[in-house]
Amino acid sequence: MDGQDYLNQISATVRPAKKSKMSFMNSTIFKVIAGAVVAFILIAIVGGIINGGKAGAKDQAIALKLNIDSTLSVISKYQPSVKSSDLRSSSASLYSVLSNTSRELTSFITEKYEYNAKNDDKKFADDVDLERDGLESALFEAKINGVLDQVYANKMAYVVSLISARETGLYNATSNEDLQSLLTTSYNSLKNLYDKFNDFQK
Repeated sequence: MDGQDYLNQISATVRPAKKSKMSFMNSTIFKVIAGAVVAFILIAIVGGIINGGKAGAKDQAIALKLNIDSTLSVISKYQPSVKSSDLRSSSASLYSVLSNTSRELTSFITEKYEYNAKNDDKKFADDVDLERDGLESALFEAKINGVLDQVYANKMAYVVSLISARETGLYNATSNEDLQSLLTTSYNSLKNLYDKFNDFQK
């Protein structure tokens, strides 16, 4: 063994051993930190899901209320011009059902979600206005052409099916029993009225 080999051998025995990287990962401090990080991530995910569900139900409830209110304004405007007494009766029943649903829904979202019409309605206004304008345009055209009753019945059947679908979507988006109860009552009433409009023959 030459001198260089001898020096290398001595330095190898004296050189401090490197700490294994795994030793820190196995330490109690690392485990505590890792556990805290995992817990924080889980809490954030669960919180996001819960808040997301609430926001979804709130948005759907507000959109439904606005669509119902929009429909009520159209009914008020065109129902007096309907000639058929049976159709006017069905329309009056629809107005009553939708008015009750709107009132109860407004009360619910005000209490549950602190609903503020001035702020919360903005994001839905354009879509609601577009739907109402389309409905009113079709009814106005039918009125001046003397075929309002048939078109009115057809459009009300469509509106009822649309509102019913939205009620079903909101029902599935919430676990609140009070909201589900008022939606069920409204849905069942609309279901009965749908046939009257859909089967209307002048």
